[in-house]
Amino acid sequence: MNQAEDATWPSEEEYCRYLEVERHLYAFVLREHGGLPEAEAQKQALERYPYESADDEFRALIFHDEAWHWAMLHLYGERYWDARPALETPSQAYRNESYRNRLARNG
Repeated sequence: MNQAEDATWPSEEEYCRYLEVERHLYAFVLREHGGLPEAEAQKQALERYPYESADDEFRALIFHDEAWHWAMLHLYGERYWDARPALETPSQAYRNESYRNRLARNG
């Protein structure tokens, strides 16, 4: 079964909207926790979350974990949670940004 037939993504619009939210949150973490400039954070978010066509067998596999986790891996490496236990769970600032962004995107 391809992703277009999967009920997880009832529409291409929904997939694209979710992709944009995750890109935004990934870039947010890179800026807030990694100190990257806006343009570089956006560039890296696009690289981390590329558009995948509906017939891609593993479309949206990246979404199995949240942007916080992928950004922490990028910034601090494997097992970042051992070296920096406070970063194991998303910060309140990230949660707030996630909530605001999802509301804005979903109307």
